[in-house]
Amino acid sequence: MYIIATPEQFLRQARRFFKKHPDLRPPFAKVISQLQEDPFQPALALHPLSGKLSGCHAVRLTYSYRITLTILITEKEIILLDIGSHDELYR
Repeated sequence: MYIIATPEQFLRQARRFFKKHPDLRPPFAKVISQLQEDPFQPALALHPLSGKLSGCHAVRLTYSYRITLTILITEKEIILLDIGSHDELYR
């Protein structure tokens, strides 16, 4: 089982994000649960990022929204970094 870390910066962004998209709270909870069990499940579509986000990964929240994260495999820890639309996160 993986530990999910939520830095203060992520919590602030998540609060703003969920004010605009309260309907995405249940899918977010499901994604977090799946990440804790096994972040490499095909349903999460975990993929490495390149460019300025090199070293980070992303998972799909919905077709349009993503969560960026860092996975520390040796410590079995996942650090959530950002949440938002595909275009907002990858610009």
